[in-house]
Amino acid sequence: MRLASLALHAYQLPLRRAWRSAAGGMTQRSGWLLRLKNGEGRCGYGDCAPLPAIGTESPSSALAALQAWKAWLPGMSAADALARLTALPLDAPAPAARCALETALLDLLAQEAGIPLARYLGAGNTATTAVPVNAALGALADIAPGDVAQALEAGHGVLKLKVGLGPPALELQQLRQLAEVLPPGITLRLDANRAWEMEYACTMIDGLASLPVESLEEPLQRPNWPEWRALQARCTFPLAVDESLAQFPADSWQEAGLRRLILKPPRLGGLLASRELAQAFIATGGDCVVTSSLESSCGILAATHLALAINSRHPTNQTGYQGGNPAHGLATATWLEANLGPPTLPRQGRIPCPALPGLGFTPFPSVKFAENGG
Repeated sequence: MRLASLALHAYQLPLRRAWRSAAGGMTQRSGWLLRLKNGEGRCGYGDCAPLPAIGTESPSSALAALQAWKAWLPGMSAADALARLTALPLDAPAPAARCALETALLDLLAQEAGIPLARYLGAGNTATTAVPVNAALGALADIAPGDVAQALEAGHGVLKLKVGLGPPALELQQLRQLAEVLPPGITLRLDANRAWEMEYACTMIDGLASLPVESLEEPLQRPNWPEWRALQARCTFPLAVDESLAQFPADSWQEAGLRRLILKPPRLGGLLASRELAQAFIATGGDCVVTSSLESSCGILAATHLALAINSRHPTNQTGYQGGNPAHGLATATWLEANLGPPTLPRQGRIPCPALPGLGFTPFPSVKFAENGG
């Protein structure tokens, strides 16, 4: 079936409270919801949520790419359009826009195949239809009374916190106080967003040795593989590469001692590129965590399908796992005051993946699309 039209809905979604990290902050999430319609009237959706702070293109570049693709999509089959998109180099200048279009095409193709997107991505016919997720608590210094209790009541076993915004000594003190009230088995996932010089990173890692730390993301301000390897040797928990991935090409993974990759599809150019990267890294003995960047419910849903597909092929004897699979960073819908469709919320520490064919996303009736303009 041929594609008939590409339409966009521009959105600005306010946050319930400011999001802060060592990389910056924001109070709203902006982007475009993309709708691809075929000749039968069937729709595929994708979230274009560029965020230069995580390594994507600018919003203006993303919109320009989406507008350019409108010219050649109508009249093509979804399979041919996906092949043309996949033929573009992965370092092409609009990864978030590419991710959105690819997601919409995959949504249509999975619907045509009559299977959920996770299965289309290789999850297989598994009985497991949910992925474990960490609680996203935000900045360590900003934790509100009751945040930890709510996360525990929601069934989360891993609590994620942004660090690197205050002096190391103060943050270590705050983390020790937090650890004292955690039940046994609950762990902390920390994200420094490249906050520290090597000296401070060593101080923090040494101070974390006695705490229930599940992993630490991006500790180094200027990452390089010799210092990374030295830091990893100082701790038992994995150090995770996120926004510094470009500094660690595949031929350096083992030399650097990399144990974990953070996968953000909008930065990597889509679900397929993220899946291929995950498969290559898992083959070296590492593990991968799919993480959102406060995307809309459409974006989180796509990432959930990806996480389920990755989990189905992941070894279960790694450390830092919940029930044999990694806790992914996808429980961010509650940070949004409004959304584009039903929010993707965790149940007992897990986000369910829809069993419907395709992505399983339906926008709210209030979401209006424009076929001419963004």
